[in-house]
Amino acid sequence: MSEKVKLAVKEGVAWVALNRPDKCNALDYELFKALVSVQKQLLRRRDVRVVILFGEGRDFCSGIDIKSLFNSPSSAMKLLFKVFPWRANLAQRVNTGWRDLPVPVIAAIDGRCWGGGMQIALGADFRIAAPDASLAVMEGRWGLIPDMGGTLALREQLPQDQALMLSMMAEPVDAQRALELNLVTEVAEQPKLRAEILAQALIERSPNALAEVKRLYRRQGFASNGRILIGETWGQIKMMLSKNQRIAVAKQKGKERDYLPR
Repeated sequence: MSEKVKLAVKEGVAWVALNRPDKCNALDYELFKALVSVQKQLLRRRDVRVVILFGEGRDFCSGIDIKSLFNSPSSAMKLLFKVFPWRANLAQRVNTGWRDLPVPVIAAIDGRCWGGGMQIALGADFRIAAPDASLAVMEGRWGLIPDMGGTLALREQLPQDQALMLSMMAEPVDAQRALELNLVTEVAEQPKLRAEILAQALIERSPNALAEVKRLYRRQGFASNGRILIGETWGQIKMMLSKNQRIAVAKQKGKERDYLPR
């Protein structure tokens, strides 16, 4: 795995760090590949219960490394290439890969979270920002459109006019304004500490139930009412047949038992 992304798993929590602090964690081609590689590893690891995503140094991610990618047209084309139009390309997978993981993903945001960094953070299930964080859908400044999958989350979480405003104006907003817009989940003085506290609380819940709830909300978000109802019923049957559901009941009765891998 590239040194541009660090992965450490401790007691069920996977800590994933963008590791280009000297470049404000700006995204070059190698960092794109490394993030997707980590996502694939996490997808195979049944011991991982929660993922915390953050940036080393003072910034979460300042966006695309324009100099690196624009000086290499072949790298830019590799990011955008896809065989099937409806599937995510490499650029989009750094967002959608977090959405596809069957565990909660928390982004702890310090400093700048701009452009491609914002697209990555939008793939997380929860975003916790420091009070002095700066967030922006920045692509419009370069005459581009957001094309890394973040529009999936923007249309789910923001009113359409606010999503359009952020994308068209390409201006940063502070953490408090981001909270008002529902662009972030919480504002906390120490985002990584708050993310760890949330992770520990989530670990107390059945991993099967967490995975099924995420599936319902992520994949059924814009389905018909009928499909959502079918998804709820089928998912509940799976939960009732799982050993972890019985463990959850036992825990509620005061019996200390550990959850099994989902």
